[in-house]
Amino acid sequence: MEKIDRGEVQTLLDNYQNKKVYVHVEVTSGMYASHMDERVFNSGMFLRNVQVEFTQGAIRGGSDGEFRVGLKLDNGGWIYVLGLTHFEVNDNDEFIMHGFNYDGKLASALEISTKEFFK
Repeated sequence: MEKIDRGEVQTLLDNYQNKKVYVHVEVTSGMYASHMDERVFNSGMFLRNVQVEFTQGAIRGGSDGEFRVGLKLDNGGWIYVLGLTHFEVNDNDEFIMHGFNYDGKLASALEISTKEFFK
């Protein structure tokens, strides 16, 4: 994965616009975070292989190295992920954006594909 280039990510988002796509969204404070540091509240969210169509995709932020991506859905809803730092398009043509915390651990993920993700 490479650090997010805002222009390149925006171009990739535009390529998926107005098409049926599958998304994977994941946000975590870290596996068992509260066991490692009692001051950390463990929270997370996981969504996989949900088919959507978005009419607008936008990347914002980046001044602190972290970006946010919003997808405006065709039904008026939104998917919005914060803290993204890296991206790639893998060998399966899956557009993957991940956010890594200061320890290099996954904190957020937004993945987009025209095919279902491996189950």
